[in-house]
Amino acid sequence: MKESTGAGATGIGLWWEAIRRDRKAAFGIVIVAAFVLVALIGPLFVGEPDDLVGMPLQPPSLKHWLGTTGQGQDVLAQLIAGTRVSLAIGFGVGIVVVMVGALVGVTAGYFGGRVDGLLSLLFNVFLVIPGLPLAIIIAAYLPTGPLTLGMVLVVTGWAWNARVLRAQTLAQRRRDFVAAAVVAGESSFRIVTREILPTMTSLLVAQVIGSTVYAIGAQVGLEFLGLGDVSAVTWGTNLYWAQNDAALLTGAWWTFAPTGICVAVVGFGLTMLNSGFDEITNPRLQLEHAWRAYLLKRGRLPERSTPVVVDHE
Repeated sequence: MKESTGAGATGIGLWWEAIRRDRKAAFGIVIVAAFVLVALIGPLFVGEPDDLVGMPLQPPSLKHWLGTTGQGQDVLAQLIAGTRVSLAIGFGVGIVVVMVGALVGVTAGYFGGRVDGLLSLLFNVFLVIPGLPLAIIIAAYLPTGPLTLGMVLVVTGWAWNARVLRAQTLAQRRRDFVAAAVVAGESSFRIVTREILPTMTSLLVAQVIGSTVYAIGAQVGLEFLGLGDVSAVTWGTNLYWAQNDAALLTGAWWTFAPTGICVAVVGFGLTMLNSGFDEITNPRLQLEHAWRAYLLKRGRLPERSTPVVVDHE
């Protein structure tokens, strides 16, 4: 990672311009922004998700655009209400997971020695244990609720981020600007927060996006298994009740297909945003794209061809 990719190297306007020019990043941010907008203002245009508004398992109609559930609730109202809760948990867990990973990983990488050995042992133990089975076991023995589920996802998801950030910190602490800060008498806290972490801005953002994808998928999976608060309205509980009402057997596709599509589209949007952001901040990808554009401009490379391998050594 180049030092110039830090938060202080460019302004917010330049970052936004780069994202806007990258098709993947722009497409991903449009998808995510659309779902966030629906989560914020959508409930104002639909009824209460728990209200019994019709006969059970009515197919989509002009009165109920996405039909009704097995209990007679409006599927559209439940889908929009679930969007708000699921996105809040997903983004919240994504941010907290990276914060915990940064705290442990940067501390281990910067101080080294016994501190590094102890913290590395800690996150390696979590990495050895499969995350989803561990989350299922923990969630099964704790009180149900969004906060509990979020805590379970944080506990089972922080270790990979810590390992990556430890490796990055080990590389950064040998740089001249860190040595200069030490000689100048700056405190360890200031060196970490003002010198090292800013150089990892792009990595931290990418980790937040990736962790959010993990959190949304894991949350939906755990709630589908009945390990969440089934009285709450989320994407996961929507699928749980659809399965509980034998929607597949009765052919009531409208009770689960819209939720499944939303989960897939949000995951796709976040993945596209992450991929585009990597193209913006990764010098190797920037050089490959520039080289390909140069060859296309010169007419030496057909638009549909195998990727060009550029030797960067």
